[in-house]
Amino acid sequence: MPKKASSFELMLRPRDSKAPAYRWLYAAVRGEILDGQLRPGTRLPATRDLAQRYGLSRGTVVSAFEQLKSEGYVEGSVGSGTYVTKVLPDELLQVTRKAGAQPAPQRKQRKKISDYGKRVELFPSYEIRPSRAFRANLPALELFPTNLWAQIAARRLRRASITFLLGCGALGYYPLREAVAGYLRTSRGVNCDAEQVAIVTGVQEALDLTSRLVLNPGDRVCMENPGFPGAAMAFEAVGAKVSAMRVDEEGMELPSAGLRDARLIYITPGHQFPLGITMSLARRLELLEWARNSGALIFEDDYDSEYRYSGPPVPALQGFDRNGLVIFSGTFSKVLFPSLRLGYLVIPSDLINLFAATISLTTRHAPLVEQAVLCDFITEGHFGRHLRRMREVYAERLSLLMKEARERLYGLLEISEIEAGLQTVGWLREGIEGESATKAAAARDVEVFPLSRYSRGRTAREGLQLGFAAVDEREIRRGVQELAVALEGESRAVCR
Repeated sequence: MPKKASSFELMLRPRDSKAPAYRWLYAAVRGEILDGQLRPGTRLPATRDLAQRYGLSRGTVVSAFEQLKSEGYVEGSVGSGTYVTKVLPDELLQVTRKAGAQPAPQRKQRKKISDYGKRVELFPSYEIRPSRAFRANLPALELFPTNLWAQIAARRLRRASITFLLGCGALGYYPLREAVAGYLRTSRGVNCDAEQVAIVTGVQEALDLTSRLVLNPGDRVCMENPGFPGAAMAFEAVGAKVSAMRVDEEGMELPSAGLRDARLIYITPGHQFPLGITMSLARRLELLEWARNSGALIFEDDYDSEYRYSGPPVPALQGFDRNGLVIFSGTFSKVLFPSLRLGYLVIPSDLINLFAATISLTTRHAPLVEQAVLCDFITEGHFGRHLRRMREVYAERLSLLMKEARERLYGLLEISEIEAGLQTVGWLREGIEGESATKAAAARDVEVFPLSRYSRGRTAREGLQLGFAAVDEREIRRGVQELAVALEGESRAVCR
């Protein structure tokens, strides 16, 4: 097919004054080609002619043509003319079919995945919506000092060096590891130094790491019942068998046949999730002795221990460990704000290199900027002040919830006296089911959570989890009033 010379002047779309001249010319010519105004094989005007017509420098026109050529829209060279390419690059992306032809039916092949892929399940995240009574597991986000946090972050970024921008070691930003170790020694009685601390994205990552490093398919893990579903999901994803252990007023019951041959024990001794019980000292020492004799490891999830409202501080279980049996973990997401995906893992000395190697192959390290900001937030005293302030606020909200519940929920819901945490448990009147009570409360815009969803097997007693930390005084009063109406309706239904 012979090349067709353009016998007319090229009429282009008006120039956008904000766009660079060569980008405008490139886009205009490309648009004419794609619209079919300039057909394949058409010769374009000379660069000098285009420059003169549109008041451009010849260099600008040459740059636009070179861009078109590099993308496959035109071809040719200086001196021989420039032509629209016969086969446009956009056409190469289109699948051509003969008229009337139908694609042959193909059997969809099932993709092969690993055993882990068959077992793993989605762990739901927070619903993004305003908090209401009695949403659990959340701090008072409206009281977090966001302006202060932003100032620290801006200062950190202004001072960022090339070395800082490169990243850090797998176990995390060392100054933050030092700050966390100091905080845990002082406030939680943890026996550790900075070398043992790994900064992770939260307790869930710590559980995943521990599961993959400690457990093989078929190994037994013991955990409290009711207990944290995210832990059970992590263990079962690697093929472990979970044994549910009863919880009494002193914490997880020991000894038990369920402990036989256990490779790992998951426990929340500081503030049992979800019941809020603090494990007794005698039970802690008994558990450590059993682990020492059996060779099992203990994963201590220090859930909600920062906020204690009554009684003396209770040291972490790890602080009593003299044999390197306890892996200790906690998170800043519950203390500060959920989108801060930072937590810590205190690792027995003989397992440090193993954890570091595994992290280096997965997350590499937790986000460094956030680590540095949190480090400054702790070392400059803001973290301690925030904890003290929030402890007072949450204690007041808990006291109000208990007062309102005694007045309006008597005989319907008995709320437990707790010593720490962001939520509590209410025990339902006999005959009222947790699931039906939850639905009745939701119909009145009240959010509670049935304890049965945290349990493996039948529950000994029906109850509800109620959060108070993220709920202000006005919403607590409204929530109790509406919950009372909902439970009265459920109680009448039971009596009929």
